[in-house]
Amino acid sequence: MAIKIDQKIVSYQVLTKDTSLEDTQKKAEETKPDILHEATQRPEMLIGSTYKIKTPQSEHALYITINDIILNEDTDHEERRPYEVFINSKNMEHFQWVLALTRVISACFRKGGDICFLVEELKAVFDPKGGYFKRGGVYMPSLVAEIGSAIECHMKQIGMLKTEEMDEHRQRFLAQKRQEFEAQNKDTTSNESSDDGFPARAELCNKCLTKALVMMDGCMTCLNCGDSKCS
Repeated sequence: MAIKIDQKIVSYQVLTKDTSLEDTQKKAEETKPDILHEATQRPEMLIGSTYKIKTPQSEHALYITINDIILNEDTDHEERRPYEVFINSKNMEHFQWVLALTRVISACFRKGGDICFLVEELKAVFDPKGGYFKRGGVYMPSLVAEIGSAIECHMKQIGMLKTEEMDEHRQRFLAQKRQEFEAQNKDTTSNESSDDGFPARAELCNKCLTKALVMMDGCMTCLNCGDSKCS
């Protein structure tokens, strides 16, 4: 009899004369880890985190609360997954679409599966009126994109997304390039620097969306992420 395997294999057992297929399947059902899906019941209490968004486009801040559900608690398969999201603000200008957005995102969370695509979709939304710069020189193309960044930050906190760390060689390369740039432009940059420490005349890097792009050795180089047109 053929058996179709449509889930991850988490354990196995060799059948003998003393064990039947039915007993093995029953035991596997009892030990199978729970996964998040639409039928998952909401617990009475959820653990959450709140993120503050303050844009120069509004007097009032937005507060994004993401609640997580813990699956298979106190087992080897324990997993923390986003379950619902709420956005609150004194500014009622965006109330309608913000409420709709939270409901759609929460529905995606509860559906389960790979939901990391939401981050890229939200961060790719551009405001036709223009975006703004956050503290640190990071460009946000829209308020929706910053909501996506907050969700990305949360997913990294709970381990759903990996933080891309720069290797030691790249860090030394950037430090060297920054020293070279400051040495070449010490007369013009001594009194000119932005709040993030990058040159005030630096341009926007299309890769990391930070105003850290400068001309180095005849090539535009980002002092934040190391991206270069010549590499």
